[in-house]
Amino acid sequence: MNPKLAVLIAPIVSLAACTADAPPPPPETAPPQPAPCQAEAGQAFISQTATEALGVELLEATGARTLRWVPPRTAVTMDFRPDRLTVKYDDDLVITQVSCN
Repeated sequence: MNPKLAVLIAPIVSLAACTADAPPPPPETAPPQPAPCQAEAGQAFISQTATEALGVELLEATGARTLRWVPPRTAVTMDFRPDRLTVKYDDDLVITQVSCN
């Protein structure tokens, strides 16, 4: 073997041997889960007029992180999100249903 090549390979081989004995990295912590929405607290808002200010109150009362307004005759996705509040209203902007999903 060429002596110059041996000088270059020796440190690489020794480093590889060291890394084989290294302990595994610590497990990553799971990201915090969103707090679930509390739909019961939103039931008091049924029959009120849907407004931006009322939306803020709904979020505060239910603990939801996301608010989804659903106008009449509108299709929505069926995916479940425990931190989302869905508020349906009629043609007169009167809230008809409050649910968490």
